[in-house]
Amino acid sequence: MPNNLPIRKIIHVDMDAFYASVEQLDNPELRGKPLAVGGGGKRGVVSAASYEARKFGVKSAMSGTLAIKLCPGLIFVRPRFERYNEISKQVRKIFYEYTDLVEPLSLDEAYLDVTENKKGNPSATLIAKNIREQIYNAIGLTASAGISINKFIAKVASDYNKPNGQKTVNPEEVITFLEELDIRKFYGVGKVTAEKMYQKGIFTGKDLKSKSIEYLDQHFGKSGRYYYHVVRGFHNSEVKPNRTRKSLAAERTFSENLSSEIFMLEKLNHISDEVSRRLNKSNVAGKTVTLKIKYSDFTLQTRSKTLPYYINDKAILLETAKDLLYQEKLNNSVRLLGISISNLNTESSKKTNQIKAKQKSVSVQLKFEF
Repeated sequence: MPNNLPIRKIIHVDMDAFYASVEQLDNPELRGKPLAVGGGGKRGVVSAASYEARKFGVKSAMSGTLAIKLCPGLIFVRPRFERYNEISKQVRKIFYEYTDLVEPLSLDEAYLDVTENKKGNPSATLIAKNIREQIYNAIGLTASAGISINKFIAKVASDYNKPNGQKTVNPEEVITFLEELDIRKFYGVGKVTAEKMYQKGIFTGKDLKSKSIEYLDQHFGKSGRYYYHVVRGFHNSEVKPNRTRKSLAAERTFSENLSSEIFMLEKLNHISDEVSRRLNKSNVAGKTVTLKIKYSDFTLQTRSKTLPYYINDKAILLETAKDLLYQEKLNNSVRLLGISISNLNTESSKKTNQIKAKQKSVSVQLKFEF
């Protein structure tokens, strides 16, 4: 256990194959079958895959063509984000029965600080078990969890016994756990970084820990300092409830590349409608509109414009997106268009009902039950 660290009881809950599991929950005929949420065909992309499909190597962000090649019997279903959001709210309602310190990362995962909790339960391990059982009994979906002294280790641990499992890393086990961990399992180390680390003889946490902070800064830039600290168990980021949304976006990938701006304007009309709907549903508005353009050669371009006032109206949003489209000549035919709005009014005004719970540090000398 690292010296002089505050000990918190952090749980990271991660729903198992969330989108695909919701589809199987709602349609019993899909249960036990290889399923992908997303678009099939030569231009489709997998958003999520069931565990039955993952056995064949199908995974998110994979092209529909490759997914079908790997798993000929793969079933594609269109995503239903309103339904996923509905289920996500039910799951979060369960979280709040245990603590107000809940930090959602996405629809299917969140951090919980249960150092002090509404149940008065001193065991974070038992709380995680109870939460997972309650989710299954109330909704019918399984979840996995990681439990430890900080968000980083809890996040890594939640992936350890997936699906439908959990892992606790006790304070006295932290150093050994991190030293034995494959570098690919470190949250924040992507495929490219992992390959670079392999080339430098870094395969495990112990290898990473042997490198000086100067070495890591030199070879991994700003991330080097992060790697230096987390491999030693230092990650003091608190669980932050009511995370402020910084942007809102929608985009579309087309079945055929678009060359005509007339067809692009038609697509932008639908996209701006979706962005406006989401803005109004979230009761927010923004000033900066960004147009995202992905060309047929996969090069990406963004064009932005900041207005002098906040907007959430579709007409103004569409008009601004049009201006950005005509701002300069397109480089090629287009396979994807997206609109995002940032510089939101949520960033300039604090919510009056913001939770003011204090996250207490506990001396490492105390007996601390996990």
